Amino acid sequence: MYKIDATDNMKELMGSYFKSLEAGNKKIAWCTSVGPAELLRSFGFEVYFPENHGALLGATRTAMEFIPEAVKCGYSGHVCSYTTSDIGAFLKNETPLQKHYDMKGVPKPDIIAYNTNQCREVEDWFTFYADHFECPIVGIQPPRHLDEVSQDEVDLVVKQFKKMIPTCEEVSGQKFDLAKLKSVLKLSKEATLLWQQVLKTSTAMNAPISFFDGTIHMGPIVVLRGTQEAKDYYSLLLDELQEKIKNNEGFLPQAKCRIFWEGMPIWGKLRMMSDLFSQNEAAVVASTYCSSWVFDKFDEDDPWNSMARAYTEIFINRSEKVKMQMLRDWFEEYSIDGIVYHDTKTCFNNSNAKFGMPQRLSDQTGVPSLIIEGDLCDLRFFSEGQSITKIETFVEQIQDSKVFG
Repeated sequence: MYKIDATDNMKELMGSYFKSLEAGNKKIAWCTSVGPAELLRSFGFEVYFPENHGALLGATRTAMEFIPEAVKCGYSGHVCSYTTSDIGAFLKNETPLQKHYDMKGVPKPDIIAYNTNQCREVEDWFTFYADHFECPIVGIQPPRHLDEVSQDEVDLVVKQFKKMIPTCEEVSGQKFDLAKLKSVLKLSKEATLLWQQVLKTSTAMNAPISFFDGTIHMGPIVVLRGTQEAKDYYSLLLDELQEKIKNNEGFLPQAKCRIFWEGMPIWGKLRMMSDLFSQNEAAVVASTYCSSWVFDKFDEDDPWNSMARAYTEIFINRSEKVKMQMLRDWFEEYSIDGIVYHDTKTCFNNSNAKFGMPQRLSDQTGVPSLIIEGDLCDLRFFSEGQSITKIETFVEQIQDSKVFG
């Protein structure tokens, strides 16, 4: 049975991370997943990511127990199910962290920071907690949907980054230290470039890691970005995957087609979806989602500009024109035969199947597309039977066209 041995190391690393949050040795900063973690770490904060908790609620299929609690407080059941499930779990004082990591609950924040480069909902979500805990909240609101990120946009975001400093100094009790920021950013860049190389191992025709594997192994690049531990982990994982390529060992050796996944994972159905594609001899080798934590523009010699640019240039924050070009490049790099768009019902910002992009991109590239409806956490929006039928038919059509083409 195919196995990535580094998975055991990753589980141990994630366990240590969560235990450190409860140890009480450092003050706690809450941060969005593609937010200013490097700046927070330079002040000595332990950093907690509510979106990671939202994914855990989805993966453990507990989200639907908690969403109604948030709805009672006036949150729509049609907004981000990370938000509603996370708030609902908090209101019920329940979390999978209690069972999986023996924690009392989510850690109490001393400061909260967000970046709306992915969506506006994170500001509403995090403000709920800032009000509850009566703690400071700081945020970055970069220009969105850009064709090009000019120096004007970078300058604006740099100003917003720097406005965070006085509050971080006051809460942490430490003066801002540029050398510390550069050191953290250097580690963050080294880890993110290793993560990029990990993802690119699946350009090999016998790919050693799937999209579904990637959603698990991305944990450290989300929650430990800017640490030596994250860098060390991805060095270990990359070495293992490169050895698998050398030995022609892949997660699906007899794959008859290569699939790209666009959009959020369906966290509560990861195993089911992984098995479904594998049983139909289709290798899901790449995604927009896992690439969200590749910040190759980081530069410790130019920390402010490079952070602002890296966090503003991410896929989700770009115009449709730029997204389509990025997808065309990925299709070529990964030798993609078909793309599956996940139309995530409560994540409007990270769903690109609503305004004709699949048809236009297929017309331009010849790569066929399929749209499946679902959600990141709320499984009431997902029809398993219908999705199985659609995916099996789509994969069969691709494989037939390759044979007869």
